[in-house]
Amino acid sequence: MNNRITELRSEMKKQNLDAFLVTTPKNVRYLSSFTGSAGLIVITPEHEYFITDFRYTHQAKEQAEGFDVIIHQGKMYEEISELLNAEDVKAMGIEADDMNVSTYSRLSDLFEPMLVQTSGVIETIREVKSEDEIETIREACDITDQAFEHILTFIKPGVTEIEVANELDRFLKGKGASGMSFDTIVASGVRSSMPHGVASDKVIEHGDLVTLDFGCYYKGYTSDMTRTIAVGEVDPKLEEIYNIVLEAHNRVIAGTKAGMTGKEVDALARDYITEKGYGPNFGHTTGHGIGLDVHEGPAVASRNEKPLVENNIITNEPGIYVSGLGGVRIEDDLIVKADGVESLNRSPKKLIIV
Repeated sequence: MNNRITELRSEMKKQNLDAFLVTTPKNVRYLSSFTGSAGLIVITPEHEYFITDFRYTHQAKEQAEGFDVIIHQGKMYEEISELLNAEDVKAMGIEADDMNVSTYSRLSDLFEPMLVQTSGVIETIREVKSEDEIETIREACDITDQAFEHILTFIKPGVTEIEVANELDRFLKGKGASGMSFDTIVASGVRSSMPHGVASDKVIEHGDLVTLDFGCYYKGYTSDMTRTIAVGEVDPKLEEIYNIVLEAHNRVIAGTKAGMTGKEVDALARDYITEKGYGPNFGHTTGHGIGLDVHEGPAVASRNEKPLVENNIITNEPGIYVSGLGGVRIEDDLIVKADGVESLNRSPKKLIIV
């Protein structure tokens, strides 16, 4: 039996649910391995139903192994309603964070069972990665490392940020990536003080720090890495900031292990940066989980009192941003283990000058 469905059924039992409707595409893929664009899942205590249309007849039967595949002929939700009535379902969980109001209203009109709004049920299960998932993310990170090595030969005074971003995207896809994890961030000079400075037409100049935050999707899973480099000699204050961020980043690697809360891991970086006088200049969290989504749980943040567990994969990305001067961020993807972490990135973190 699919262990992921077993875990979902365990959660359903805790919430007194007779069925669970899965509509979030990433969660549909997680439970069934289905990669098409139209499919829903209904889980009951005894059955796993996969509902799609005629376009995916062959694909669903091939990928959704172990599911009862239903090819709906009429209106999908009417057919699901008939199915639930036949199963004598009284209460069905729905993914409230994904479902829009019009769909909820339609379901409420159609379904006799009570709709129970749930949040983060499958996403929480997804936080702990299987060995297969870890290997795929490892491969995505390897492609990202190769892209960084390549882009160091491309960046020079006179090229624009958008040219750098496009070259990164081109290289990643050439290595097998299906897409970017997010819009590639290339922020140079004073723009590097913008944590999410998506690439612009700005020309990179001698003396600029350049922050590169990028990643790719590979076989459905994502990577997320940041490096900050120098184009020629930079302001000594920026070098000082770089070294503080690097030390904060390294403290997270040295100090993190399973059992620590997201808050405790965040404090490893935040307390050091604060001690050095830049606390107000570090305004985002130290990290987040990655997997099928580039931002998922667990949060490496002061608000997260939940302990990390083995095989969480988290980012480690402290940063300092000084308006009018520039900024630095350094980021790796880490596997949480019982006695420490393993970095999935091999790209150097010593300040590189090109």
